[in-house]
Amino acid sequence: MAVRDAVTGYRGALADRDFRLLWLGSSVSLVGDGMTFVALTWLVLSQPGGIQRLGLLTVCFTLPVIAGGLLVGPLLDRFDKRYVLATDSLLRGLAVASVPAVAGVFGSVPVVLPFFVAAFYGLLKMVPLAGFPAAIPELVDEGHRDAANALEMLGFGITGMVGPALGGLLVAQIGAEGVLAFDAATYLVFAVTALAVRRPLRPGRRPRLRPGRSAAAPQVRRRWGRTLLRDRVLVTTTVAFMAFNIAEGMLLVVGPWLAKTQLPGGPQTLGLLFAALSVGELLGALAAGAIRPRVDLLTAIGTVQIVAALGFLGILAAPASFGVGAGFLVIGLFSAPMTVWAQTLRMERVPAHERGRAFAALRTLMQATPPIGAVLAAPLLNAELVGLSAFSMALLAGTPALALFLPFSRRPRQAT
Repeated sequence: MAVRDAVTGYRGALADRDFRLLWLGSSVSLVGDGMTFVALTWLVLSQPGGIQRLGLLTVCFTLPVIAGGLLVGPLLDRFDKRYVLATDSLLRGLAVASVPAVAGVFGSVPVVLPFFVAAFYGLLKMVPLAGFPAAIPELVDEGHRDAANALEMLGFGITGMVGPALGGLLVAQIGAEGVLAFDAATYLVFAVTALAVRRPLRPGRRPRLRPGRSAAAPQVRRRWGRTLLRDRVLVTTTVAFMAFNIAEGMLLVVGPWLAKTQLPGGPQTLGLLFAALSVGELLGALAAGAIRPRVDLLTAIGTVQIVAALGFLGILAAPASFGVGAGFLVIGLFSAPMTVWAQTLRMERVPAHERGRAFAALRTLMQATPPIGAVLAAPLLNAELVGLSAFSMALLAGTPALALFLPFSRRPRQAT
């Protein structure tokens, strides 16, 4: 019965032409994202002193998300999401294409260019991360939203598996510059599919004020942030996810370092490690969309987050590639349901006219913490403290999840 309901949910979500188009375009773009990360990482590692600058590249990928997220929310709540998503794709495609273009003209890539491209990518990263889920309630019926959220995670899983693995393979064959030229085309595909969506994705209307209350409109516009802070479910899950993402930020440095210094296979191994992470996300998203947990969602989210945290201990298996890859698989397998179920909670608790700003704000907070992990990992790896790095990641990822079991996080939100 559960499997039949899951199939019905997936079929119902994909039956909508506009959602299907947007999901497919987003998935193609995500393939490019995975290839971009591998190509830029290997490009930096191939330069003199690249290992020392690897942490800086990760910071460039992740830190600008904070500034970008502050701008994206108001844009999504003011303009048609189709045009915002298309513009983002075109701009990021041009940025990625600048690397092979400069290499073709001058014969080499300037040392600073990969960092500028990574920073620009990070600045606009929140546009699809907030824009696509904010559009789901406008495209999919409420009964199919779990399946739609799971499909978004499936897109991350499938493309994250294909993108890094394909990127690592092609880097060895045509070089990082050639891979980035291919990546640029994937962004163009997303721009075309976003513009092909027929249904306008304009912001939801604000609630009408009663007669005589027009002077209170500025307060209504400013209250959405205060409303989020008072919702303890949203606050607690966001803080727990922020801590988990610190550990994942460390992993973005530890993984390439292991592939370069301790694991056989070079860029192919790097691509396979992140592919294993994405395979886990794929399987976890499938399970989350097919099986509704018997316990409440907060308990379910806390449980899978603690199990996912144990996957970081797979780093201790180095130099055995299989053991390290198994740890990456476990992280993806149990972190994907966290995202699916938490996103369903947010859609239920955030009003339609605030979803653009709310999703941008919450995802910006969660995406802002990986740079902290990158900064923490660099000195540990310079001292070759791999074991301490593994235990630090596991504690950072798992300990805050305990708060999801406390009564404090389960009090009902205040009426607004």
